[in-house]
Amino acid sequence: LLCPCLLYGAYVFLPFDAPLLPTVGARLVYTLRCAAFATFPIVLGMIVSGIARLCSSALEPFGELRREVEIHRTYVSQSVQLFVLYFFNMAVLATYLSQEVLKLIPLLTGLFAVSRLVYWLSYAVGRSFRAFGFSMTFLPLLAMLLWNLYGMLVLEPRGVLA
Repeated sequence: LLCPCLLYGAYVFLPFDAPLLPTVGARLVYTLRCAAFATFPIVLGMIVSGIARLCSSALEPFGELRREVEIHRTYVSQSVQLFVLYFFNMAVLATYLSQEVLKLIPLLTGLFAVSRLVYWLSYAVGRSFRAFGFSMTFLPLLAMLLWNLYGMLVLEPRGVLA
């Protein structure tokens, strides 16, 4: 329930509009530029993971990892996987959205970045708390996937194979 409320509130109250993007190519470039900001939590996680690995007192660098190092490594690998899914769904979504609703692309990117940071923090606190952060990432991804499938199969069924 939190994600739709956050998106709606940001959509209504944030004072910016998407630039005029008449072509599919311009929309994909806009999505690519927005997606660059979503890599911030992943890069931050890679830096922290490297620092944690350097500071760990492991005798064998390729041996069994300590919990402090394992948390960051797992976060980075899961974030990269979810980012790939998120980016492809946002790219497809940008082709189906109307110009008025194109403001959702940077908002979804911001939601992804914030939700990955919340997941990382909750995963470091305790494994039982990470469901909230994961659901903030996964449920918008699932909603985008369902909308994309609806757009491809119902709104433009002839354009699926074209």
